[in-house]
Amino acid sequence: MIDTDRITGTARELGGKVQGAVGDLVGSRSDSVEGRLHEARGTAENLYGRAKDAVRHAADEASDYAEEAYDEGRRKLWEGHRQSVEWPHASLLLAGVIGFGLGILVASRRD
Repeated sequence: MIDTDRITGTARELGGKVQGAVGDLVGSRSDSVEGRLHEARGTAENLYGRAKDAVRHAADEASDYAEEAYDEGRRKLWEGHRQSVEWPHASLLLAGVIGFGLGILVASRRD
């Protein structure tokens, strides 16, 4: 969705260009300067709207990535749980090996 600052900024920029061109055409220095001022304000407003759109897009992308990571984590956790229920002996053996390895590490640090 396009930010409203981009729309109003573009309209203000276009109006400023027209006013500046008309001022130049008829020789009115005040209209020309005022038109250039409106054009500059419109450009700034348009850039501000683009920056807001970019931030919004980045936030949406980050949210989507986090949601995908969460879903993948849930799926992996469920697979691990299911396998530990299907093969309880293998889970106990793995836990024992990990515990034995940690015991060796702790014992070697004491010496």
